[in-house]
Amino acid sequence: MLANPSVNQQLAELDDLLREVGALLRKRGRDILCGFDITSPQFEALLVLREHGQLTMGELCAKMYLACSTATDLIDRMERNGLIERVRDTADRRVIRLRVLPKGSELIERVLEARQNYLANAMTGLGANDKARLVRALQQLCSVLSREVPAQ
Repeated sequence: MLANPSVNQQLAELDDLLREVGALLRKRGRDILCGFDITSPQFEALLVLREHGQLTMGELCAKMYLACSTATDLIDRMERNGLIERVRDTADRRVIRLRVLPKGSELIERVLEARQNYLANAMTGLGANDKARLVRALQQLCSVLSREVPAQ
């Protein structure tokens, strides 16, 4: 435990704020997704596949921290909705990869645009310098949090 009470208080406030921001963004994100006939996990899967290209089910599960049984149902629904398809790997026919279809790509773009519009409207009171500082601070936070640090 940290000895300095002011540091402890600052960390507690940071933890509270991050949880509150996360909850607000998740709620608004779900609200936005309702207009697109897609669930949050489906949207997250599309984003992961867009970022990493064709993945196997196991690779997608690892990146989304999902059990394969959960992901199978998710992928089945996405395939039925024409968002993705299962494709046999050309190097090893036993391997099946997941590929985003044009409908899925177009949906990602529309949802991201709606999310960015929400942020733009929500942040209208912030000046350009404040927004730039916020971006830098969040980049630093992401960098720090992505390092392997043992839990205490």
